[in-house]
Amino acid sequence: MKDRYDERRIGDRELAPESLMMSYGYRPSLSEGALKCPIFQTSTFVFNSAEEGKAFFEVAYGLREQEAGESLGLIYSRLNNPDLEILEDRLTLWDRAEAAAVFESGMAAIATTAFTFLRPGDVLLFSEPIYGGTQYLFREILPQFGIRTHAYRAGDGTAGMLQGVEEAKALGHLRMIHLETPANPTNHLVDIEAAVRLAREASTPERKVLVAVDNTFMGPLFQQPIALGADLVLYSLTKYVGGHSDVIAGACLGSAERIQAVKGSRTFFGSMAGPWTGWLLMRSLETLKLRMNAQAENAGILADWLLEHPHVERVYFPGHLREGDPDYDIFQRQCSSAGAMVSFDVRGGEEEAFQVLNALRLIKLAVSLGGTESLAQHPGTMTHSDIPPEDQRKMGITASMIRLSVGVENPDDLKADLNQALSVL
Repeated sequence: MKDRYDERRIGDRELAPESLMMSYGYRPSLSEGALKCPIFQTSTFVFNSAEEGKAFFEVAYGLREQEAGESLGLIYSRLNNPDLEILEDRLTLWDRAEAAAVFESGMAAIATTAFTFLRPGDVLLFSEPIYGGTQYLFREILPQFGIRTHAYRAGDGTAGMLQGVEEAKALGHLRMIHLETPANPTNHLVDIEAAVRLAREASTPERKVLVAVDNTFMGPLFQQPIALGADLVLYSLTKYVGGHSDVIAGACLGSAERIQAVKGSRTFFGSMAGPWTGWLLMRSLETLKLRMNAQAENAGILADWLLEHPHVERVYFPGHLREGDPDYDIFQRQCSSAGAMVSFDVRGGEEEAFQVLNALRLIKLAVSLGGTESLAQHPGTMTHSDIPPEDQRKMGITASMIRLSVGVENPDDLKADLNQALSVL
């Protein structure tokens, strides 16, 4: 059998991820010559023999070591499915990860990963602010299982992270550092390499401290945490990878050994994605680079324009960082683009922010992000509403903040919409 990694090269040239997204991991000859991978809408798969079925289950359930060149055979779609397997192969390309596991939602990916590696008595340190659902899982759910959690503010930089590590170690066995960078919704950057160094210093030969990074905001195109030393990368694939606001999914990427453990949990939690989800995401991956580059370009135009608007008090956008800013060096080392998320404070408070949101026409008032359409929402009362207002302020989430996910529309049209909405103030 031809090694699938041969697909990555033509002669001495290593093909770029955007080229490999069209066909990597899929053989038309195995599907009646179909150019695109079919949707394998089946719950179970037929074995060629009882001996083959036995061998497949031995590998799937870890009853014996997988032999060289042996792949996990198709058994049941809760364990594996061609659409899922091909999608996972393709997801590894941008992040240069050894393996990937896809889930039915981003929260399923985060929760399954947490329960795979954390045990009662362990401590999870995480940066704030983060996505509200993740915040609730860490603050309210994990402690019910004896897993202690501790947070530090992303805006406090590496010094704050160091202090957070020391405080977490005082609570018990530090097992994982979870970062979301850029922070949601303030766009503060978290130094991944600094987290890796602190994790190594806190590790012992028996107990490694893992670094997990939620890379949803930058997507696999503009930031590669594994290259910076992270152990695990998490995504809401609903966002930029899906990119069309029509599918819910998540992923965890990392070493083959760690992802094997994650997939083991996924099998018994039942949190894997289905074939339709896998097929939709494969379709979306083909245009990921085109979409994200267009969205980032539009975001830069809008962020610059908002910076000069008389009704805007402050703009939160990595592309505005300059030498001397606390996050500037991190941005230069860690990101290849400023991304397509822009937050800004209107002059006033919640009432004024609501007036602007209610006046938008082209930009839709909705949560989520990363789709082809532009979306706007109010973090303080929507995605981060479960965080007490006093804590929101400490994290940098203001009552007047609007979070904007920039799409692929004409940037002049987006400016016109924002301008007419801001003019109500």
